[in-house]
Amino acid sequence: METQSHNNIQERPTPSIKGRASVEDNQLMKAVTKEDIKLVQQLLEGGADVNFQEKEWGWSPLHTAVQNGQEDIVDLLLRYGANPCLRKKNGATPFIIAGIGGNVKLLELLLSKGAEVNECDANGFTAFMEAAVKGKIEALRFLYKCGANVNLSRKTKEVQKRLRKGGATALMDAAENGHVDALKILLEEMGADVKACDNMGRNALIYALRNSDHRNVEVITRLLLDHGADVNVRGEKGKTPLIMAVEKKHLGLVQMLLEQEHIEINDTDSEGSTALLLAVQLNLIGIAQLLCEKGASTDCGDLVMIARRNYNSSLAKFLLLHGAREDFHPPAEDWKPQSSRWGEALEHLHRIYRPMIGKLKIFIDEEYKIADTSEGGIYLGFYEGQEVAVKCFCEGSTHGQREMSCLQSSRANSDLVTFYGSESHKDCLYVCLGLCEQTLEEHLDKHRVEVVENEEDEFARNVLSSVFKAVEELHLLCGYTHQDLHPGNILINSKNAICLADFDKSIKWTGEPKEIKTDLEALGLLVLYVVKKGDLLFETLKTKSNEEVIQLSPDEETRNLIYHLFNPGENVKEHLSGLLGHPFFWSWESRYRMLRDVGNESDIKIRKRDSNIVQLLQPGTSEHSRSFAQWTSKIDNYVMEEMNKYYEKHKRYKNTVNDLLKFIRNLGEHINEERNKKMRSSIGEPFQYLQKEFPDLVIYVYTKLRNTEYRKHFPKTHNLNKP
Repeated sequence: METQSHNNIQERPTPSIKGRASVEDNQLMKAVTKEDIKLVQQLLEGGADVNFQEKEWGWSPLHTAVQNGQEDIVDLLLRYGANPCLRKKNGATPFIIAGIGGNVKLLELLLSKGAEVNECDANGFTAFMEAAVKGKIEALRFLYKCGANVNLSRKTKEVQKRLRKGGATALMDAAENGHVDALKILLEEMGADVKACDNMGRNALIYALRNSDHRNVEVITRLLLDHGADVNVRGEKGKTPLIMAVEKKHLGLVQMLLEQEHIEINDTDSEGSTALLLAVQLNLIGIAQLLCEKGASTDCGDLVMIARRNYNSSLAKFLLLHGAREDFHPPAEDWKPQSSRWGEALEHLHRIYRPMIGKLKIFIDEEYKIADTSEGGIYLGFYEGQEVAVKCFCEGSTHGQREMSCLQSSRANSDLVTFYGSESHKDCLYVCLGLCEQTLEEHLDKHRVEVVENEEDEFARNVLSSVFKAVEELHLLCGYTHQDLHPGNILINSKNAICLADFDKSIKWTGEPKEIKTDLEALGLLVLYVVKKGDLLFETLKTKSNEEVIQLSPDEETRNLIYHLFNPGENVKEHLSGLLGHPFFWSWESRYRMLRDVGNESDIKIRKRDSNIVQLLQPGTSEHSRSFAQWTSKIDNYVMEEMNKYYEKHKRYKNTVNDLLKFIRNLGEHINEERNKKMRSSIGEPFQYLQKEFPDLVIYVYTKLRNTEYRKHFPKTHNLNKP
């Protein structure tokens, strides 16, 4: 917004300004300021720069002439080539300055010379907005006729937008500055949107009540309310119009607001103060009585004590008659939250007064917002005293009903986010869920490290095991499919447990395989995303083909798991139950133990060629070469020699899979013996050594034996149907 002091310069574009001004340039500016048209013409004819801009603020002769309303000098400057689109340092053009003065002739002239009716300065002000600030009615009508956007909101630079600045409209400007006639024209002739809010969520009603100086606040408030302004909107520090009216000590305003059908009389500001509590603190007996008579709750603070401290015994008696308590006890100050991330906000919410919504205590305010959603956001709250995340929906929302239905069918202590209950109030549905510290995506962003190949990844195994179990429960017990699996829907709580959330897009499974396949394919992408520690963005993975995703896998177990997720076969519903027994979820020690147990089969130990297990483990003729094809040459020489000493020369280990398994079994039997210390020092832990030397061996054995009786050697895994 422009002012006479020219001090509105934050975040401004820099105009082209001469390094040094000539004597004629400075004389031209002085002549324009003194309104000496003859001298102005003389200097222009003598070569003075008509587009000269002074260095400090970027004022040009045309800007100055427009500010002073000098129509003849403006016309002269334009005839000598003055640029009507030249901008000061704060981005203001002569046309925008003309809006401040409200001079219709100048506005018309500048428009004819190329000005744009909706052009704005660096702070988002247009000529129409400036006219509203100053209450220039004729300018407003003229600009509206020329196409000015009545409901245009002020656009700010990104750094200001992040601070939630900007977004105000001309209606808010007129309301704040007390211009009744301008407000009427904007509302009744031009259709200004009374429900519009700026980037802080404030509407014209808040703007009207912010200014305590103008005398028209009642008239303007009535105008805005009659045109449907939201009476429960919030301003600075979470104050509602009712609270602001009490702070103004304005009984008439309070009475007017209380007449509104949907007034929230017990709403609090960000400090937990209600209108009644403030009225008592300010010793406003008339307003306090009016609020109580209209049903304000007296359970909002130690009202009786405050009244007595103000030596107002009559107010104290009145409050007692309306239910106030002598023994009011605020929440314990030594209460500490469980959550570390949300602790400060939870302590504040616990301390302040909030009217209960059934069993729920919540405050819809930015301080307590966890995340935005497409409908209403997620906020901190307390449900029966328990810290919760509250997902807000419009009453009757399809997404809200899906979320509720899905969670109500989940079991206790599952891998789905905990569902505590729900409440409905004022056309809103509040779904109360277990409070978590961060999403998987946030965790990986904070703890991203370079992926180390061939190292055991317990984090990925634990995370994905929980996610698989959660989706399995969703499919088998709840009868739903998620349809929106991604890293932002996987949460980590204060105990580092993983749970699945966000079921507002879930659907009841109809029996159509594609519905479950959608979840399985998303799980395939999640597997790679987690294994790669988020280095491959999930949105990027969604653009790749299944084959490309499989090829990006860093190890055999991951590659095989993703392949089976992308190719589930016919029994899609129970497919995850089988995959939870996949080697990906086995620790390296468990993998090693499985290989030892298979190698301990008597038919393998005695090399019984025609036995079932020996035949099963033989590579097919079409199978490509494996890491263990010439395995005896890959084992540490000393270890190989020592292990062969247990056999006569013709019975030594051969390059077969069965002999490798036999070797692994025997290695486990002998490596910890006292005489084999050197062998142990050569290879370290056998389970690590073998995983690195033969990375595809476990998957090979798993694939050959998983549908046979020998799967008895596999580690025991999760079974959803067991208690």
